[in-house]
Amino acid sequence: MNDFDHLTLPHKLQHWARERPQGIALRQKDFGIWSPITWQHYETQARHFGIGLMALGMDEQARVAIISENRCEWVYSQIGCGMAALVTVGIYPTSPAAEVAYLLKAADVAAVVCEDQEQLDKVVEALEGLEQAPLLIVIDPKGLRHYTGLSWHSFAAVCEMGRQAAAALHDQQRARLARQTPQDVALMIFTSGSTGRPKAAMITYSNITAMAMGAQNFYHCDGRDAMLSYLPLCHVAEQIFTISLPMQSGALVNFAESLRTVQTDLREIAPTVFLGVPRIWEKMHASIVLKMREARPIQRWLFDRAFVAVNGFASKPRSGWTLAQKMHYALWYFLVFRALCNFLGLRKCRRAMSGAAPVSPDLLRFFRIMGVQITEGYGMTETAGIATLQRDSASPLGTVGEPLAGLEVRIAEDGELLLRGPTVFKGYFRNPQASAEAIDAQGWLHTGDMAQWVATPDLPQGREIKIVDRKKDIMITAGGKNISPSEIENMLKFSGFIKEAIIVADKRHFVSALIQIDPETVGKWAEEKSITYTNFKSLAEHPEVRDLVAGEVDGVNRRMPQVQHVRKFHLLTKELDHDDGEVTATMKIRRQNIARVYAEEIEALYRN
Repeated sequence: MNDFDHLTLPHKLQHWARERPQGIALRQKDFGIWSPITWQHYETQARHFGIGLMALGMDEQARVAIISENRCEWVYSQIGCGMAALVTVGIYPTSPAAEVAYLLKAADVAAVVCEDQEQLDKVVEALEGLEQAPLLIVIDPKGLRHYTGLSWHSFAAVCEMGRQAAAALHDQQRARLARQTPQDVALMIFTSGSTGRPKAAMITYSNITAMAMGAQNFYHCDGRDAMLSYLPLCHVAEQIFTISLPMQSGALVNFAESLRTVQTDLREIAPTVFLGVPRIWEKMHASIVLKMREARPIQRWLFDRAFVAVNGFASKPRSGWTLAQKMHYALWYFLVFRALCNFLGLRKCRRAMSGAAPVSPDLLRFFRIMGVQITEGYGMTETAGIATLQRDSASPLGTVGEPLAGLEVRIAEDGELLLRGPTVFKGYFRNPQASAEAIDAQGWLHTGDMAQWVATPDLPQGREIKIVDRKKDIMITAGGKNISPSEIENMLKFSGFIKEAIIVADKRHFVSALIQIDPETVGKWAEEKSITYTNFKSLAEHPEVRDLVAGEVDGVNRRMPQVQHVRKFHLLTKELDHDDGEVTATMKIRRQNIARVYAEEIEALYRN
């Protein structure tokens, strides 16, 4: 470890601002044009924002919440807080006011950075439950001219305040930064709250550094690499690819316009390193399926023929291909796969990763055949992000690789994965009981995930980790058989027609499922069949749509053991929604809530 590796994030930003002042650190799309931001400007804006907060009276270690979509002001705020020895707390911009109120109170924030009028309105509504109103800062103040009786500052005004106070507060700010150590808390990230109230995990600078260094040993990023920032920055996964890894390597970060424009942004940016959560890979797969349905017959024939022609070897490590296989694949890549990779915007992607949730091996196989060599990783908020990674496509499908350097791994007698090392978080903010439950006296983090070792004799470590399922999600049927619901759910979601699936099996005589159709692909299919519908509900209730989904379920059943066959299913007549408490802000299923809301539909599946 060299001196650079000991630096905290603010110090690393200062390093890049000195070493590459005019190098491009960030790009943001404004009015359809990608605007570059240099390392020097990045550092200046962050520093001025931090000094501005000091001028407004922010004490060291005070918490500053950010509720915004991804944009340059998000990272200016986060690193600026670090430069003033403050702690950043991320809040999902999709969170309803009631949830925002709970999160602000749980983190005991002193200030809130809001993106715009919409987010400010939610925060103002949430203030009613707080003992002391936090300082309010708004990035985009459009529409707030007539807000009377409410004290707030624009983001630009705070930065200007910091610029003007820079000389007067220079020594004080430098002293705060000089006192900053790797053991200081940098971030508080809320857990997903899939089974209860979200908890604020305290992530230190040393946690971030250890994780970033471990990831860099796998990715080998540098200033020539480009990344796309599109997942919420209050999620630990996006923190890796927008903050931690770029600060470690000097890579370029591009801010997507929104989650809705990710596909377009990918084509324009052509990133070399890309993280996709399973839902993104599923949407990409569905978009290809949809594109092929709209293609000419000869194009559909070539698509089908290409996958059949290379299916026997293309998903396996390329180092083991024969010359004939390489030539055979090159032909089909030129004819079919190259255009598909361009369509996705991933033709230049040298490192693609799937993380944050389990993904279907069929989905990984599909993309590996096409030429996008996706590797899987595993991590959690409590490990500052990544804990294990596959080195390359030589790793078998279904594993999550080997642990990062310095991270110890143990599988407990009951099968739970335990982790110990420098990436393990400091604990939950003002929640010693939950902290003690998560980290035992020997320093082992109890992940709550069931895992097993998988032998991989062709790889350096000789074995990799496979995640079976969440410990609390393992189901035991009435016949005493253990069922891993995520395995079945992921296989169902590989279908372009199924957006979400929730398995029901615990204490039941057979496996059933609640299924949500994908309105885009099923809608296109319905149009081709001249099926009329008016909304999601009428589409889901159409008998022919049910027959379509039944065929997809039967296809999955043929590849599963008898005990895992989905014998009955119910089609949901509305999309699962965060506001209704059915999914988390990260779209993770809240099984208990869904079981309660759809109790009648579930019971109907088990009636004779």
